[in-house]
Amino acid sequence: MLADLSPLIAATTQWLTRSYPACGGALAAALGEVQARQAVTVAAWLRYPTPTDAALVRMAGPGGSAGLDWITGADATPQDEADDFAWRTWVDEVVASWAACLLTDEELARLAVAALADGAHSTGAPIAFRRLVSPDTHDRQAAALLRHPDLLAPVAALHRTALHERLDPGQALIA
Repeated sequence: MLADLSPLIAATTQWLTRSYPACGGALAAALGEVQARQAVTVAAWLRYPTPTDAALVRMAGPGGSAGLDWITGADATPQDEADDFAWRTWVDEVVASWAACLLTDEELARLAVAALADGAHSTGAPIAFRRLVSPDTHDRQAAALLRHPDLLAPVAALHRTALHERLDPGQALIA
């Protein structure tokens, strides 16, 4: 199942890491990417919980990064190369927003990971997503921008209510 969502997960992770880059060199970039990928994976698995959902998003496409680029100001950057734009078509705005919520709220991240336990993406063995739910000092330093609540607020706010509704139906918080 992971392979079905892998283009979406890869593109949305790349969008997050380009929009909120790591601070401190190659190791920091790797730590930041791992955290972003874990958040995006959890968000994608929540957003597309069944094989049918994954197949539908593969057929229709996730929508692209245009709205997110506009919110973050990246739309002002000229797109010189067609290759640089192609991956952006696989960015999923809802998944990016949910990932932003998870990166800025560890308790929400724990609830989201727990919600995956019985889903179609579960392999029977628990997946810890440790860097997402329990980041250490190095993780936090590397992803200072990626986990900054004020910086991610515009992206997180886009679909926060839907994430809360997904995690606790009928009890969604208005944010």
